[in-house]
Amino acid sequence: MASIPEYYAGKNVLITGATGFMGKVLVEKLLRSCPEVKALYLLVRPKAGQSMQQRVSDMMVCRLFDRVREDNPDFHQKIIPISSELTQPGLAISPEDVEKLSACINVIFHCAATIRFDEPLKHALQLNVIATQQLLSLAQQMNHLEAFIHVSTAYANCNRKHIDEVIYPPPVEPKKLIESLEWMDDGIVRDITARLIGDRPNTYTYTKALAEYVVQQEQDKLNIAIIRPSIVGASWQEPFPGWIDNFNGPSGIFIAAGKGILRTMRANNDAVADLIPVDVVINLTLAAGWYTAKHRLVPKPALVYNCTTGGINPFHWGEIEHHVMLSWKRNPLEQAFRRPNTNITSNYLINQYWILVSHKFPALIYDFFLRLSGQKPQMMRIFNRLHKAIGLLEYFSSRDWEWNSENMSMLMNQLTPEDRKTFNFDVRQLNWPEYIENYCIGTKKYVLNEDMSDIPAARQHLRKLRNIRYTFNTLLVVFIWRVFIARSQMARNIWYFVVSLCFKFLSYFRASSTITN
Repeated sequence: MASIPEYYAGKNVLITGATGFMGKVLVEKLLRSCPEVKALYLLVRPKAGQSMQQRVSDMMVCRLFDRVREDNPDFHQKIIPISSELTQPGLAISPEDVEKLSACINVIFHCAATIRFDEPLKHALQLNVIATQQLLSLAQQMNHLEAFIHVSTAYANCNRKHIDEVIYPPPVEPKKLIESLEWMDDGIVRDITARLIGDRPNTYTYTKALAEYVVQQEQDKLNIAIIRPSIVGASWQEPFPGWIDNFNGPSGIFIAAGKGILRTMRANNDAVADLIPVDVVINLTLAAGWYTAKHRLVPKPALVYNCTTGGINPFHWGEIEHHVMLSWKRNPLEQAFRRPNTNITSNYLINQYWILVSHKFPALIYDFFLRLSGQKPQMMRIFNRLHKAIGLLEYFSSRDWEWNSENMSMLMNQLTPEDRKTFNFDVRQLNWPEYIENYCIGTKKYVLNEDMSDIPAARQHLRKLRNIRYTFNTLLVVFIWRVFIARSQMARNIWYFVVSLCFKFLSYFRASSTITN
């Protein structure tokens, strides 16, 4: 078979969700590693007062595209934005654009979705299921379509312990659910959401499972593959290590830990943290597009690729916490609120205690001083948002899953040695400590836009925070002494007994060390 770059040469590719995190990396990788690709058609909606052309232009000046820009300064000529809105009938694509796409598109990568865990069910259903149905309808009109690649999530079936590379029966028939919710107002839907999603944790995983079934229904008419990434994180190697552009998922937690805001988190230290680098997902996605197109036999079952690390190269939440703290000590963030010191616990009561002592009390004190200085209090609001985000992730940080990844291994074996290097998704090669450090540095450089040359000043700031902490602890001990111990003979006796024991232990230790030497 032709290599992956040879296959995409001269092809017209349609991408949804291109302005999102994964979509940007997909666009960049296609332009850089498949330079002969003919054109990339991006479905984009106007947003926040920006036209679709402005959004695409802003995306292309991003640092992510620096390597592409060096190789081909005119790469933007291959990018063709198409006005679209996923919440509208027919995706709000004009008849002229429908005709244009139907005549030329060869491959579709459907990456668009809402990734908010607490999205109202009606909206999540519209974006993740109905929009997928409408894109599939459009795909059936395309005369030269060779592959339809749908990006799902490894957690679509998180109500199961062991997850194979198959599409499981949906919890409800999507068509019946859509028809039922059409006449209900938002209040009724909100009241019945918990019963509808059942043993799934949120509307995101629920609607992604429905979307997989919707895609499967078209496997007799289209060449389909489904990619199931787990928790998508910063890039591992491409276009450079540690690239990330958002606060979603682990990124926000890492930043909160680096700023000294996050001090406790409820998770299972021994549970596998199934992070997957974004460039691994994109390399697998492009390889799956190539393989699906090269094996066009309709009808045939849609191949599912569980894109995970836990069963191949596991790394645990406790290990992540350790390496994140090490990274922030080496490369601290600017103007940290406190020195980084986050602890993971699976005990609910211990976690609540530390939230009270290490989160809420400091936030109240800080907001009190802000009020005194005439500023608007903000720290308690920040902590409330942080607790909400961590609460949404708690389900995934406290459990283990077993994913079968035979199709991922099969696809890797189909690649030429050159393609294995260019489109590497072999997570056995992933060095976790190095990856976590690059991830933390990536959040510092690309999300917070901090300069690495300011690290000495950031370290000095951490030393200042350490001295403040020591001073506060000393004053606290003196206060406790004056208020409690100095006024009670029994308390003084206990205090002196403890101090004498410590003194005797130190004397014994010093004498033992001298004898040994």
